[in-house]
Amino acid sequence: MTDLVTGAMTRLSPARIAFYAPMKSPGHPVPSGDREMARNLISIISSGNAQVDLVTELKVFDKTGDVALQEVLREKAAQESARLIAEMPDMDLWVTYHNYYKAPDLIGPVVAQARAIPYVQIESTRAARRLQGPWAGFAQSAHDAADAATAIFYLTANDLITLERDRFQDQALVSLPPFLPFDTLPAASPLTGPMLSAGMMRPGDKLASYEIIAAALAGLSGDWQLQIAGDGPARAQVEALMAPFGERVSFLGQLSGAELATVYSKASLFFWPGVNEAFGMVYLEAQSHGLPVVAQDRPGMRDVLAPGSYPAPDAGAQALTARLQKLLASPQLRAQLGRGARDRIAARHLAPAASQRFWQTASPLIRRSA
Repeated sequence: MTDLVTGAMTRLSPARIAFYAPMKSPGHPVPSGDREMARNLISIISSGNAQVDLVTELKVFDKTGDVALQEVLREKAAQESARLIAEMPDMDLWVTYHNYYKAPDLIGPVVAQARAIPYVQIESTRAARRLQGPWAGFAQSAHDAADAATAIFYLTANDLITLERDRFQDQALVSLPPFLPFDTLPAASPLTGPMLSAGMMRPGDKLASYEIIAAALAGLSGDWQLQIAGDGPARAQVEALMAPFGERVSFLGQLSGAELATVYSKASLFFWPGVNEAFGMVYLEAQSHGLPVVAQDRPGMRDVLAPGSYPAPDAGAQALTARLQKLLASPQLRAQLGRGARDRIAARHLAPAASQRFWQTASPLIRRSA
């Protein structure tokens, strides 16, 4: 019997999939885009007549380039690999999410080879320039793990550049656009509420985005309101940045998925510059509710944002101010852009499309290994 969604032969029993995320487990208590994406992947893989097992939660992550830490993590990974080889139930496929030079997959290739399991990766990146310096060993391990994958699913065109450059033999490189974990679009916003920003409050790129937001708001005229969803260790700095705007800016704190959906469904637009975002799940969420997005033109985000006018980073905060001013002044333009964004999400970025893309590649691997 042929499955009408995947085109693969229907199995009498569910496929059993080993899942691993070296940088951050989907079971981690602290919310983040990585955790959310890992959970979403498990959901769409499970929808293809499969049981997904989180086979290990060992975190292999070196943030600072600490060679001593890398050796400790290698030893832990070797011990975990030995345990899994001995104890893990039979699996039909191993899936690793987010293999890169700071968090290489030191477990999946070892266990997959020892147990003769097909091995694939999702959102793997290659960083040849990191083969020198403090991450050199981990970068090489990330390359080796990528070489071991029969297929690598990439999320953005930016990732594809280096994956193609360093492709191993006839390895399959398969597009898997970022997606939302539901089958249908949520309610559309009437686009009459406050502007909305949403992002974790932590030092580095997230705080840099908040700094740009504050600079853009400083030039904004008229009657406007901004709500900010998010929390974190840099909240005091974010509050200080927004203090000059008084009650025009309100802080909603950390929200659950359902709470954030309610806020999206009332906002007039979504404003997040996106400093060094890989792609940004918040953009998909906002657009699914029909919100026009004000953001900078950055590589990863081009894969998830609907066609529109996004200022280059070097255009500065003033360009974002001008974009905000134009959208706030025109309900018709907000509605037009919102409809386009919503249509794009429906066509490319919902769970059924993602599940189909994954299983079109994964099903033949499982059949060949049987």
